[in-house]
Amino acid sequence: MPTLSRADNSLLGRWWWTVDRWTLGAIGVLIGFGYIMMLAATPAVAERIGSTRDSFIIKQVFFLALAGAVVVGVSLLSPRNIKRLAIAGCIAALFLTMATMVVGTEIKGARRWISLPGMTIQPSEFLKPCFAVVAAWLIAEGRRTPRFPGMIIAFTIFAMILGLLKSQPDIGMLAVIVVVFLTQLYIGGMHLILVGAGAGLVVGGAVAAYTMFAHVRSRIERFWDGTGDNYQVTTALEAFGNGGLMGRGPGEGRVKDVLPDAHADFVYAVMGEEFGMLICLVILLIFAFVVLRGLLALLKEPDIFVVLAGTGLVAGFGLQAFVNMASTLNLIPTKGMTLPFISYGGSSVIAIALGMGMLLALTRRRHREDEG
Repeated sequence: MPTLSRADNSLLGRWWWTVDRWTLGAIGVLIGFGYIMMLAATPAVAERIGSTRDSFIIKQVFFLALAGAVVVGVSLLSPRNIKRLAIAGCIAALFLTMATMVVGTEIKGARRWISLPGMTIQPSEFLKPCFAVVAAWLIAEGRRTPRFPGMIIAFTIFAMILGLLKSQPDIGMLAVIVVVFLTQLYIGGMHLILVGAGAGLVVGGAVAAYTMFAHVRSRIERFWDGTGDNYQVTTALEAFGNGGLMGRGPGEGRVKDVLPDAHADFVYAVMGEEFGMLICLVILLIFAFVVLRGLLALLKEPDIFVVLAGTGLVAGFGLQAFVNMASTLNLIPTKGMTLPFISYGGSSVIAIALGMGMLLALTRRRHREDEG
């Protein structure tokens, strides 16, 4: 098999020797675990809803393969082209998210999906990585050019996103985008008092969500006092207990036969039961590695746009993983959020791949001609 020499000046050769191969490898491991967990969790779910056992497998094989291609393809781009891709993606995702209010498919009381032949897409998933990069560009450009209303435009887009996600409703994704944007504002130099005021608004928004949305109120009350229907969390915790340290073995788990979302929101419980807490800890460490390595790479970066965009992408990735794992372990109220690259779902895995590809592109060691 031919190897790429450091003297190779082709596009692929330059990419290989400038990309963060450790982060790329960690992402590849997560995609591999996604394939394993798809084989473990989806057949039982498919049978329960009356589909063929391999219906989810075929779809997710395609999505995971596409995710790998997206990570590599996007990581080949220059920062200038990443900016362009994010702007186009943000505009498209905004319009499609608006379209869900009119032609969207309603599932479990939420209107977040658009049905296409053979699949459904959740456009708001793509807002997370694209808005993180667009907001970074607007904030950075506002600092470089004082007359450019970057902050005003960023807050306008942010307000539009909040309104759309509240209308769907998708409180979990709304919370992730708010936290990511506040983090970028703080890194971008906004006074701590103003960031604190923004955090206060977040708390106020959380109280409003508790008051306005019955499902949010129910989840929080069940978390705090342990009353009501805690079937999914209780079953997930029992699965971790049954798995112990080393797990019951591949295919030997029972939680996937009884939990409706075992292949998506509660895939971590399936992993804990079949492969044990040691493998769960390995997955946790891989997520932590990607986040910390990304942040360390940004410490040496002189371009404020790259710093802000990379911070937003890393924060969104890490926060999503934390929310999924913590809610499965009953450390926080349950929230329907996928585990990056491991849970079933096409929109989620492609959107996460897009974000990680952007991160790899932005943190590549760049020559002068690649900058922009």
